[in-house]
Amino acid sequence: MKYPITFAAAILCCAMPAFAQQAPAPAAAPKIETNPISNHLRSDFADSAKNMVAAADEMPADKYSYQPTPQQMTFAHLVLHATTGNYFFCWRLSGVARPDVKLADTDGKDKLLAALKASYDFCTANLANVDDSNLGETLPFFGVRTISRGGLMMTVSAEFADHYSIAAMYLRMNELLPPTAKKEK
Repeated sequence: MKYPITFAAAILCCAMPAFAQQAPAPAAAPKIETNPISNHLRSDFADSAKNMVAAADEMPADKYSYQPTPQQMTFAHLVLHATTGNYFFCWRLSGVARPDVKLADTDGKDKLLAALKASYDFCTANLANVDDSNLGETLPFFGVRTISRGGLMMTVSAEFADHYSIAAMYLRMNELLPPTAKKEK
């Protein structure tokens, strides 16, 4: 009875090297994305729109004048800054004329929140046509400085993160939970 088991084990041991020498199955060709930079920017932008609008909505109207120290901007100014930044950056990247929006730090939550939403709508519409075909093109950037289109896309992504991180900090300092810290329902 123990001979058949020993015999089977011996056959399996001898066959193992044969299996090990077989060529692996060919891997599927990797998918090549045509516009990885602009697609990533649009993805960052969608996250920023969702998070920044939710943060601006979460902050009570009477806290829009909040600033942790006199040297820091108020929450209202942060929303204003994000709004004007969206228009500036999306105009530079798309070439589509930006609207002339008149806002002030003293404007109420309703006006600032509506303007922020409108700036994200402007960007959504105009970034849809941006691609990676001219990433090396030089664009004017704040006065006499210039920046490549690809460099500007990276700067914009960083700005989105910067704006939201400040908003999240201000919310927490007012004992409010930032949108990304809330459990999804």
